[in-house]
Amino acid sequence: MMSPARDPAPTGVLAPPDPALARLKRRVTMASLCVALALVALKIAASIMTGSVSILSSLVDSVSDAGASLVTLLAVRQAMRPADAGHRFGHGKAEPLAAMGQALFVAGSALLLTVEAVRRLFQPEPVGEGTIGIAVMVIAIIVTLVLVRYQTHVLAKTGSMAVGADRLHYTGDLLINLGVITSIVLSQYLGITEADPVIAVLIALHLLRGAWGIGRSALDALMDHELPAEDRARIRAIILAVPGVKGMHDLRTRSSSVHTFIQMHLELLPEQSLTQAHTIADEAERRLRVHYPDAEIITHLDPMGHDEAVPRFR
Repeated sequence: MMSPARDPAPTGVLAPPDPALARLKRRVTMASLCVALALVALKIAASIMTGSVSILSSLVDSVSDAGASLVTLLAVRQAMRPADAGHRFGHGKAEPLAAMGQALFVAGSALLLTVEAVRRLFQPEPVGEGTIGIAVMVIAIIVTLVLVRYQTHVLAKTGSMAVGADRLHYTGDLLINLGVITSIVLSQYLGITEADPVIAVLIALHLLRGAWGIGRSALDALMDHELPAEDRARIRAIILAVPGVKGMHDLRTRSSSVHTFIQMHLELLPEQSLTQAHTIADEAERRLRVHYPDAEIITHLDPMGHDEAVPRFR
């Protein structure tokens, strides 16, 4: 029996993401989730044994990391799906959506932590089992440092916004865990009980600052913010160096984190044939892809000196 005919693949869609980079993203997000879950279990035990609000703050951060890492894992898998007939610009915005979710989740956790820390500031409680707490934090620092180095490697290769947001969390964790160790030493061994909640508040402020940075970057991507000025200047320099290109205008750019989108009008000599103009446009796109290999590039060709409406963008 013949199998039913399949619909032809849609045309005019983005090329699928690089499979090797997709695998890297999936592996690092899975590693991140596993590390977060392991640290949550470790810190729950340490928090119960020590009663330290600083360890509790570190636990809250690890819980938020676990939630964020799970969201990142799902978002990266969605973002890596190739473009289809219903999503011809791809699924790349799943990454900034995940980053925005991470920012909101971390901000909420930081606010709850601040409430608990302020309560402990007015009703201080001694920290017990300091040796256990310090040992747990040292283990957390070592594991987190290994993960951050792996994330840095993947981020350098992929430029993933979701992986970058996850890396920011864990980079902050290194400082947070060092702060918890300081808190335990000051509270248990030097008798400065106020140090525990004060450091917890500082940790919460750090989390809020990180959430703001992540949220702002994610919002830029979701709102189709232009690429940075240095990228736009580079694009202009590349295009204007192409033989036959006499000028350009209406340069518009954006990024979905997975793909970069570049649109522009090229100004060419009016006496050139369509074939010559097409060849020049192809060369311009080829040169751009050397620097932006994941880019979707759209060019519109204008005869130089044509009385066109005033360009909206230069």
